[in-house]
Amino acid sequence: MTNWSRNRLLPWITTPLLALALLLSWHFYVRSSGISGFILPSPGQVWDSYLDELRSPALWRHTGATLYETIAGFAWATAIGLGLGVLIGRWRWLETTLNPFIVATQVIPKVALVPLFVVWFGFGPASKVLLAATLAFFPILSNTVLGVKSVDLGHRDVMVALNASRWKVFTRLELPSALPYLLTGMEVGVVFAIIGAVVGEFLGGNSGLGYMLIAKMNAFETAALFAVIVHLTIIGFVIYWLMSSARRLMIPWHESVLVDRANP
Repeated sequence: MTNWSRNRLLPWITTPLLALALLLSWHFYVRSSGISGFILPSPGQVWDSYLDELRSPALWRHTGATLYETIAGFAWATAIGLGLGVLIGRWRWLETTLNPFIVATQVIPKVALVPLFVVWFGFGPASKVLLAATLAFFPILSNTVLGVKSVDLGHRDVMVALNASRWKVFTRLELPSALPYLLTGMEVGVVFAIIGAVVGEFLGGNSGLGYMLIAKMNAFETAALFAVIVHLTIIGFVIYWLMSSARRLMIPWHESVLVDRANP
């Protein structure tokens, strides 16, 4: 077997083995310690509870609410972060003017904003969408600014020498150059958007998986609590995988994608 084939197959062996080892350790610890299932249920109990939840319409209703808040918040963060990032990257004076305000919004603990968002927008999805967008905004903005600033000056000079319009400079040079940075920021931002939606549901929600977690905790249903966490983890993996796949499809020419293909 060649090194390429070995490197390609290795993660499909080692990752399941590691997951199996963790589950077995968890199972034997619960069995040997005699710990109460109320404190730490066994993997089997969590699995049974998860199957029960999958058959419940409530799980899918709350999943739909969380997905809506995550996607809507992420979309707003991407639109504003991309637009503002391009402007800041092109005009130094704008970056100098706005940077203190942008940094100030990031050093504020986002959890502290939840009560304010609830007062302004109520307990519905709007406050969660806003919190998801707030968390996802900064990595998208900062990566867009970095991408626009990373445009090769020689390439820009060539475009100017050819009397290219600002729109052509943006679409033919700046956007393709900034796209790898933007997509990287979006990969990080979509994870933050999920966190923002769930945290908002924790503290001021009446629907969503975060609200469901709190409901399970208050009902002392620990196995179901673990099951919802597993469900959230799967959703997070799927959304991140979709974003990562989009990056590979949109910039197949970029070095990061070529390296991944050469060393899977």
